[in-house]
Amino acid sequence: MSENTDLIKLYSGQILALAADIPLTDRLDAPQASVKRRSPLCGSTVTVDLDMDGDRIAAFGQDVKACALGQAAASVVGGAILGRTETEVRAAQSQLKAMLKSDGPAPDAPFDDLKVLLPAKEFKNRHASIMLALDATVEAMEQARNANCA
Repeated sequence: MSENTDLIKLYSGQILALAADIPLTDRLDAPQASVKRRSPLCGSTVTVDLDMDGDRIAAFGQDVKACALGQAAASVVGGAILGRTETEVRAAQSQLKAMLKSDGPAPDAPFDDLKVLLPAKEFKNRHASIMLALDATVEAMEQARNANCA
């Protein structure tokens, strides 16, 4: 089977449906933190704005300019992110990375829908785009935490 055929199979109906319906795409007016991450291989970008209430995400907005895989990941993240702690988001980030790079299981709930991206593990050049939403969110949470401690 050719790589092109494998790539076409990768873009399943479920991935395309997630990519077409990304939640929380309105940017926040005055976020506590804002982070833009870019995949150097494909140029995909995700910008995350967030506000924290204590240790939980109280408000979240994202601007997603990514391939369908990056969009699908951002869709799952956007649907699960409100009310999450940094520990939960870091766990999802670590689990997604392990799923893509070392045959780990899909992330735990509420990020378990990221399992739809399991076929992408064979396409290493797509991993960075898939990780963008969680990577930007973790960095924004760190920013917000550090700003609150200053």
